[in-house]
Amino acid sequence: MTAVTADPSHTPASGADQSLYALIESRFPRDANETLLETEDGTRWSYADAHAAAGRYARFLSDMGVKKGDRVAVQVEKSPQALFVYLACLRGGFVFLPMNTAYREDEVDYLVGNAEPAAFLCRPDFEKTARAIADKHGTPHVFTLDADGSGSFTDRAENASADFDTVACDPDDLAAMLYTSGTTGKPKGAMLTHRNLGSNGLALVESWRFTADDVLLHALPIFHAHGLFVACHCTLLSGARMIWLPGYNRETVMERLPQATVFMGVPTFYTRLLAAPEFGRTQTRNIRLFVSGSAPLLAETHREFSARTGHMILERYGMTETGMNTSNPYEGDRVPGSVGFPLPGVEARVVDEENRPLPVNEVGAIQVRGANVMKGYWKLPEKTKEEFTDDGWFKTGDQGKVDDRGYIYIVGRAKDMIISGGYNVYPKEIEGVIDDLPGVVESAVVGIPHPDFGEVGVAVIVKKADADLTEESVLAHVKQHLANYKVPKAARFVTDLPRNTMGKVQKNLLRQDYEGLYKG
Repeated sequence: MTAVTADPSHTPASGADQSLYALIESRFPRDANETLLETEDGTRWSYADAHAAAGRYARFLSDMGVKKGDRVAVQVEKSPQALFVYLACLRGGFVFLPMNTAYREDEVDYLVGNAEPAAFLCRPDFEKTARAIADKHGTPHVFTLDADGSGSFTDRAENASADFDTVACDPDDLAAMLYTSGTTGKPKGAMLTHRNLGSNGLALVESWRFTADDVLLHALPIFHAHGLFVACHCTLLSGARMIWLPGYNRETVMERLPQATVFMGVPTFYTRLLAAPEFGRTQTRNIRLFVSGSAPLLAETHREFSARTGHMILERYGMTETGMNTSNPYEGDRVPGSVGFPLPGVEARVVDEENRPLPVNEVGAIQVRGANVMKGYWKLPEKTKEEFTDDGWFKTGDQGKVDDRGYIYIVGRAKDMIISGGYNVYPKEIEGVIDDLPGVVESAVVGIPHPDFGEVGVAVIVKKADADLTEESVLAHVKQHLANYKVPKAARFVTDLPRNTMGKVQKNLLRQDYEGLYKG
């Protein structure tokens, strides 16, 4: 199969300064007093307010000695001020380093030690620990920022001048650094440039038809690419508005949906909405676009949501290292189970182990190339080299295929692939068969060691309370639909699958739970 490609014309404006902030500012509404975001209590912040706050924060950090290229680590709760800190980093040429608020001391210690930030913003209740970590690794400044916008950072920055000249940046200067989850080792810092983020944001704005008339209901965290680079960039680069929620609460989301035109969420958001009997067309009457990402959306969820609301959820595919790669079309078929086509400026291909493109519908490794792809891994030149082909394609680590219409399907992570008796087994295929069983809520299939086959599959299943399902009935159903070598050797029932904060099933934890099943 030849590479699937879209129009590569979407890049930030040319010129000496290709700072992402300069691009964002150029897309402000004509009247900068238009609302950028409105919080749950009705407080409104305009584009002018955000620009002034970003100027003050950038000035304050600069006066404290933070320089262009320095990292600013941020582990704080979601707030307008936290977003303005990000904008301040873009204005100052600092490298924004967001950290998951769920990270514990050891995880934060590793990231601070690895990234060597010049400043660290933390929650007030973490300040003592943060200072000890900062002292250990030579980070000179620690500030606090609470969910209500209070803290030593905003207190001390309050009197700084908002008059700040945005620092000129080259397209390949770093804008942000996001660490991968580290499920297969220590987390790696993906270095994202102004070009990476700017080109990807413009591609999304165009592909998803964002305009200044849009209102995005924002219920995602902003320490992650989905909530920050997808949701916020789509808003900022179109002059639109956000309803800013501190987090996801189903009742609040249903109450505010009629005031919005766009909603973005992880699959869990949608399954929880569907669990409310009263949810349907009334709440979604003004929405023009629902987007799902960060984890696979079950085809059944896609179909049920469409039947209940009349809306087809748009599923897209991205990752920390690349931003968004593909999207189902805004106009055209949004195919359940598919992640659509490459975004403008992105190429995608499916290849064999020798990096040779595969024919239609053959499963192989997904690789991508484009202005969206990271500069590399922080302090890991050998790892960076390993993850790129000689001709510049990034190895995503995902397995997939492309159908005869060009739609891309993710079959699973390469590390999730099970090799049983010499045969490659793709968990997503088995999960799809199990999920079709009446009474199954969701499933996850993982590979565990086996003395004869090397690896075998174990199906971990969440079922409805009244479902009459047994291990025998599930395995018999799979055997009816798939070759014997694909049938799991065991099925186990649980109340919930373990997930990270972005809704992804943590298969590494499931492997740990069942790895001893066939030992001894």
